[in-house]
Amino acid sequence: MECQVINLEAGMPTVDMARTHLNMALRSAKANRVKVLKLIHGYGSSGKGGAIRADVLSQLAQKKRAGQIKEFVRGEDFSPFDSGARAIVAACPSLARDPDYSRANHGITMVLL
Repeated sequence: MECQVINLEAGMPTVDMARTHLNMALRSAKANRVKVLKLIHGYGSSGKGGAIRADVLSQLAQKKRAGQIKEFVRGEDFSPFDSGARAIVAACPSLARDPDYSRANHGITMVLL
């Protein structure tokens, strides 16, 4: 399996619950040789970005620095103009037809494992 979608906002979880789900999803994806995860975290109801989104981005930045993931791209940057997005699409070519590709969706993040 090349690509997998993980919905971190399903069930209205707390930030801690969403972080636990993220970590479990990353471990499972690596064990199953998934190349790319599409994380759905939502944007938050405030219109300024939600707590889950902020925590997911922070966690992914730490994991990238630690070498646990190769790359991540915020939904608003997921387009052919972003080098990370191009690497993600190269790993999972079907994502070039993903409805969020080039749509600036702040409620998702793409992860290259």
